[in-house]
Amino acid sequence: MRSQGKRAERASISFPPDVYRTLDEIAKRKKVSLAWVVREAVEKYIAEMWPLFAKQEP
Repeated sequence: MRSQGKRAERASISFPPDVYRTLDEIAKRKKVSLAWVVREAVEKYIAEMWPLFAKQEP
């Protein structure tokens, strides 16, 4: 699903404080950015909820 080499779209997302702290802690433990954690979670969600959509390449 990842579009390597393609221009990414930007989004601004707000989280409740407890969710943000959890995401931040996960990022620190994995030594990645918070954005990476969110992208990874979204990609897994799409693959699980809409597997046919996740396999499509534009």
